Amino acid sequence: MMKHLTAAALAACLLSLAPAASAAVPAPPPHANAVAASAPLKAVDRHTAEEIRGFLRWFYDGTGPSPYQREHWTSDYLKAKQAETPDHDVILCAQNEPVAIEVGPVTVAQSAGFGWATVTTSWAGGARQTLTAYVALDSDPIELHDVVCG
Repeated sequence: MMKHLTAAALAACLLSLAPAASAAVPAPPPHANAVAASAPLKAVDRHTAEEIRGFLRWFYDGTGPSPYQREHWTSDYLKAKQAETPDHDVILCAQNEPVAIEVGPVTVAQSAGFGWATVTTSWAGGARQTLTAYVALDSDPIELHDVVCG
């Protein structure tokens, strides 16, 4: 049976990982230390749906990732995609900041090597939009690989 972390439990976990002196820099996702400390990932070491959802919830953090998160927790592919469209935020599929972001359940396709979740953004005035966020199962460390707007 898969357990879901409450927002308070996730926040407590993240706070326990954050160094006291670096309050301005977001803490790495809860599982990053274990992944980064390991040898190169083998098929059995692939990210699980629970790890991916925890990462995406940390990354999107209610209203969107910080510049630090964008620099250190996204793939080179996604950074290149962003560079091609500087007037549009490819991570949020928008041009401004949403008022809230929710991450749905994660689907993992071992054969494809990716896990993904629907991310719902909410905007002033009540509008809502969805996007699909993809994470490569063997990324080391875990990172946002791609986003498809829709």
